[in-house]
Amino acid sequence: MTDAPPRLGYPNLGLGVGLRAQHFPYILEHWPEVDWFEIISENYIDSGGRPRHVLDQLAERYPIVMHGVSMSIGSSDPLNFEYLRKLKKLADEIGARWISDHVCWTGVAGINTHDLLPIPYNEETLAHVVSRIRTVQDVLERRLVLEDPSSYVTFADSTMNEWEFVSRMAEEADCGLLLDVNNVYVSSVNHDFDPVDYVEGVPHERVVQCHLAGHTNCTTHLIDTHDKHVIDPVWDLYRLMHALTGGVSTLLEWDANIPNFPVVHAEVLKARRFMDGLPAEDDLPVEAGEAPTEKTTVPHPIHLVAPEVQ
Repeated sequence: MTDAPPRLGYPNLGLGVGLRAQHFPYILEHWPEVDWFEIISENYIDSGGRPRHVLDQLAERYPIVMHGVSMSIGSSDPLNFEYLRKLKKLADEIGARWISDHVCWTGVAGINTHDLLPIPYNEETLAHVVSRIRTVQDVLERRLVLEDPSSYVTFADSTMNEWEFVSRMAEEADCGLLLDVNNVYVSSVNHDFDPVDYVEGVPHERVVQCHLAGHTNCTTHLIDTHDKHVIDPVWDLYRLMHALTGGVSTLLEWDANIPNFPVVHAEVLKARRFMDGLPAEDDLPVEAGEAPTEKTTVPHPIHLVAPEVQ
């Protein structure tokens, strides 16, 4: 945990892990020293039985944050108010610290694609998204936190870059940001922009949370797979983000080829070295079963200089 002042009323929870069902037995047996857990909202809003029973137990011991994948804030379909009511009910019942989702759309004409699809970055889309965020926040009776997406296509209709879009969105809708530095890096390679410009360009006072994850290098492009260790260039972006924000709640996502819990937990604990200004290659204690951090060749290098926090 940290004594850093809250931003937008939300505290810095420390270093957390995405809750996955494979880890239920380990967590319930060991009650590990994790600062907080993030859940995928859709896994619990309509479920009961063991998953909800486990979540209720965890909510008594750990801070819980809800992270959704179905709000479809950028869609042309009407907002799903029944879904929003379920989100609010779950958040109230488990005492969720905040509710987040993605700057994307997930379906159209009532069909859910079960994917996080990109939107064009222009004035029309901005006005549409800002209006919908305001409505969602009214329904949820709390500020929404939205994550930058990883993306693989560029729209000809875009008139601004992504970080300008999300910055204006956050200011005009008065919402929070979840800065996924892995997504920033993935998109920077796929779209050939400087990820430093992105991290430096967002309103840092509105960054409530940070995501870390691994990705897959396909040589010509990167895919946000959440199935590997975090690579050094992403850690470098995290160091910069930490310096610019002064520190925010940080979470490690691992959603495929999921290793045992101590490995996942050890991966997010590596963030401590960047908080202390240590170089990326410094060794950290390794918990049982942890594999070495993957050294991945990346399509282009990035060079970061972390500024002093004002």
